[in-house]
Amino acid sequence: MTKEKEKADLLQGTLDMLILRALYTGAMHGFGIASRIHQMSGEAILVEQGSLYPALYRLEAQGSIRSEWGVSENNRRARFYSLTEAGMRQLETESAAWTRLSGAINLVMGLSTPSQG
Repeated sequence: MTKEKEKADLLQGTLDMLILRALYTGAMHGFGIASRIHQMSGEAILVEQGSLYPALYRLEAQGSIRSEWGVSENNRRARFYSLTEAGMRQLETESAAWTRLSGAINLVMGLSTPSQG
């Protein structure tokens, strides 16, 4: 499997959550969202436009985000996206599921030990 394929597989299952997390800090246009994810990931995740915009349209259609036209930092017309209440709930749900899943994967991979409870 190529590095590009590995990256695509990772993003396919988590891109919505990453977008919602990026928008948690406030409204942004598409390029800003991709840049924020790249920056927050320590420059490890690069979201391509071909993945980002379909995800934004999907999240908007399901009511997790909303958009409105505005002017970007470079004085260009841009669509700005922001979280809705439903998006906040989705982010909380997906974050909790990610924590459970990543913890379980770490156990399987021997990267952590089960908690005693």
